Amino acid sequence: MKVLIITYYWVPAGGSGVQRWLKFVKYLRDFGIEPVIFTVDNPNYPIIDESLRKDVPEGIEIIKNPILEPNDLLSIFKKKETKTSAGFLNPNPSFFGKFLQYVRANYFIPDARKFWIKPSVKAIKKYVSENEIDAIITTGPPHSLHLIGLQLKKKLNLKWIADFRDPWTDIDYFHQLPLTENSKRKHQKLEQDVLKHADVSLVVGKTMKENYDVFSENVNVITNGFDTELNTNPIIELDQKFSITHIGLMNADRNPKLLWEVLSELSKEISGFSDDLEIKLIGSIADDVATDLEHNQFKNITKINYVPHSEVKIYQQKSQVLLLAINKVPSAKGIITGKIFEYLQAKRPILAIGPEDGDLAEIISKTNSGAIVDFNNKSKLKEVVVNLYQQYKQQTLMVNSTDIEQYHRKELTKELANIIKETINS
Repeated sequence: MKVLIITYYWVPAGGSGVQRWLKFVKYLRDFGIEPVIFTVDNPNYPIIDESLRKDVPEGIEIIKNPILEPNDLLSIFKKKETKTSAGFLNPNPSFFGKFLQYVRANYFIPDARKFWIKPSVKAIKKYVSENEIDAIITTGPPHSLHLIGLQLKKKLNLKWIADFRDPWTDIDYFHQLPLTENSKRKHQKLEQDVLKHADVSLVVGKTMKENYDVFSENVNVITNGFDTELNTNPIIELDQKFSITHIGLMNADRNPKLLWEVLSELSKEISGFSDDLEIKLIGSIADDVATDLEHNQFKNITKINYVPHSEVKIYQQKSQVLLLAINKVPSAKGIITGKIFEYLQAKRPILAIGPEDGDLAEIISKTNSGAIVDFNNKSKLKEVVVNLYQQYKQQTLMVNSTDIEQYHRKELTKELANIIKETINS
């Protein structure tokens, strides 16, 4: 069987967007499926990670199609007006910045990659006419790629799987966009059209499935996961300090203000805590985060803008505590950051801040991998941090996580392969 995977993010793109399908592609051949990649020829990737090339299977066919990136035309203004230094949406833009945000939100629906739809449909129609393809797969965001799948489904009646790495209208930043009511309705209609016409839709969590079940009878959950072997090295050298490490982007919505407040108070209340504490932030952080850290005057802060994925696991395995900060947004309950699975692989205690009844909380509970505290539960958060610190001082800080192997990328690809085969044979 052969499937054509349509993805904007592909090697050498770094960051979270490329991981899911790079790892699926890495293992699909093991289950009798030959992947073909259709991606952009001149991408505008914010992060480059050449170390990921090692995961691309030898001899895989990769088709590249040019894309017009409207963002490039406004890059000078965007850097000054619409984004912070960390690359996030500026919460206080100038008048011109607000104008650019308005244009981006209401005239580039569903996103700025919409101009790749028409040429991609044309190129794929030609490819399919000359090559045997059993199914196509689109993965978003950017959700424009699902509209490529939608058109191909209508024109060629190809078997089509739509993969939602993140939700569309429930994505964490959707509520921040200056959308008109008409634009919101356009997004909702397009999202529903994709769900109704795709043979199968894939999502990464239970809450997403529940929301999408309203529009589709065939929604399947395949979570993200981790790759390579679990950390079973008993002699690994942990950080000497009481390190709390967050890996990945930390925008204003993810800024764990309550944690900074708790850590600041404990620095005053517990002798030696301030000297022992080290906060490690690996990845871009919003200006709000930097300001809060400076305000609290923590003694030991390590900030690294980006680390190649091949080196990330070292930071994870060495850390005393791994921090997960969920976006404080209306859709928080359904957010499962992909980093949770790599944290599981590291087998270090996880401290998560987010809904205690959400999808992430369920994973942490089932795997016995740490604790999750609600955004506003200060007393519990303080209790959890004190308990972790006491174990650190006693040199007993560890975690006995269970049932983690189900999240290995190869196991998840096996689930995907079964869905692909069922879809093609249906």
